[in-house]
Amino acid sequence: MTEVAKSTSSRREFLKQTGRIATATTLTGLAVPRVHAAEDNTIQVVLIGCGGRGTGAAANAMKVKQGPIKLIAMADVFEDKLQRSYTNLKKQFPDQVDVPRDRQFIGFDGYQKAMDLLKPGDIAIFTTPLAFRWVHFTYAINKGLNVFMEKPLTADGPTSRRMIELAKKSVAKNLKVGVGLMSRHARPLQELHARIQDGEIGDIASMFAYRMAGRVGSAFSEKWPGTPSELLYQIRKFHSFIWASGGCFNDFYIHVIDHSCWMKNAWPVKAQALGGRHYKLTPQGNPYVDQNFDVYSVEYTFADGGKLILDGRCMPGCANIYKSYLLGTKGMAIGSRAGDCGAPSSTYTGLKPDPTKMIWQSNTPHEERNPYDNEWNDLVGAIRSDTPYNEVERGVTASAVSSLGRKAAHTGVEMTLDEFLNSEQVYAPGVDKFTMDSPAPVQADSDGRYPIPQPGLITDREY
Repeated sequence: MTEVAKSTSSRREFLKQTGRIATATTLTGLAVPRVHAAEDNTIQVVLIGCGGRGTGAAANAMKVKQGPIKLIAMADVFEDKLQRSYTNLKKQFPDQVDVPRDRQFIGFDGYQKAMDLLKPGDIAIFTTPLAFRWVHFTYAINKGLNVFMEKPLTADGPTSRRMIELAKKSVAKNLKVGVGLMSRHARPLQELHARIQDGEIGDIASMFAYRMAGRVGSAFSEKWPGTPSELLYQIRKFHSFIWASGGCFNDFYIHVIDHSCWMKNAWPVKAQALGGRHYKLTPQGNPYVDQNFDVYSVEYTFADGGKLILDGRCMPGCANIYKSYLLGTKGMAIGSRAGDCGAPSSTYTGLKPDPTKMIWQSNTPHEERNPYDNEWNDLVGAIRSDTPYNEVERGVTASAVSSLGRKAAHTGVEMTLDEFLNSEQVYAPGVDKFTMDSPAPVQADSDGRYPIPQPGLITDREY
C-alpha cells in the first residue's frame, strides 16, 4: 500500500533523519567518542534477575554493534534460573559472556555483589519483580551506573513517589536509564506519533486497547507446596501477587496503555473500572490462589474529556484480541495490529479501517523492526555519545496509570491519578531487607488461599 498523503512537517522530517542516523550507527559500528564506559571502551554489563525477560534483555544488549559489550556477572535468588540463563546466553554469545562461577551470585544481596564489579558508566540490567526496583536503582545511582530496567516499575503510590525522586537524582548525575516500554522504540509507532501530532487524524477523542488471551506467565498459581519458602514461592510466581508485579494487569496491559497515552501526549486524570474472577480452577479441579481477576475493563478519562478503554482478559477458549485503535476528529488509526506494538501501524479517513480510505501504512526497514533491539541501540548510543537519556519518570507514570486502572477495578471506586499517587499503602514493606528466611508480604490462609480484591466490600485498599 502506498501513501496517499505525505506531510513535510519538521517533526516528521526530524524523526526520519534521526532514524537514519540511528540505523547508520547500528549497522556500521562507527567509532564514537568513549564517554562513560570502561577504560578499554568496553561497556560491562551485569544481569540482575535471570528469568526469561532478563535473558532476553541481556541478549539484546549483546547484539548492539556500537562498540564492545560484555556480560561479566549475574545475580538471582534461584540457582536454576541463573544457570539456565547463563547456558543460553553463553551459547549465543560465547565471546561476550564472561561470567565464571565466582561472578554468579545467589541471594537477595547478589545485586550488590554484581554491581560492585562495575565501573561508573557501565550498565546494570534490572529484570527482577518490580518490588525490588527502587532498591536496586538506589544502589546503581550511588555507584554512578547506567541502567536498563524492565517494566513495570511500581505497583503502589509510595513506591511511585520514591522512584520519581530517584529518577531526578539519576538525571542530576547524568546517568542514562532505559525502561522496557519498547513500544516507544517501535519505529512504526514513532512515525504514527509524528503523524498524529501533525494532525493527520485530527484531535484524538477516544482510544481502545485490548489484550485478551489465555493464561499467561505465572498469573495462575496453585497452593504453595510448602517448599521453598513462601517468599520464594511468591517471587517465582510473581504475576500472581500484586506486591511483586502489580498482577497480570500491570505486567500484561501496560504496553498498550502506555503507547495509547503517548499517542495522545497525555496521561489520564482518573479511572473507573470493573472486573471479576470466574472459574479459577485448574483443569484438574484444583483452586488457583492468585490475586488476579480473570477479566478487566477500565475507562480512563483525560483532562480534555477524551477516553481510553482498556479491556484485558486471561481466559482460555475465548477470542484473542491484542491491538489498539485511535479515533480522531478527522479519521482513525491502528496503533498495534497484533501484540504490544505489532506492525504495521496505519491511518485512515473515517472511523473504520477501510483499506480504500487508507492514508498511510508503516514500512520499517528490516534492521529496525525489533523494538527490543532498538531500545538497546538507543540506550547504548546515548551512553557512547553522552547525550541525555532517562526514561524513568515516564516509566513510573505509565506504571502508576496501569496501577490506577487495576486499583479502580479491584475496589470498585472511581479514582484519580493524584489519589493513587498520594495513597499511603506500601505493598512490599521492608523489601530492602529481605533474606531467604523473610516472611512473604502476603500470607496464605488455612486453605492456602491469598487475600483477593472484593470491589464494593473493600474500597480503601485492594485486598
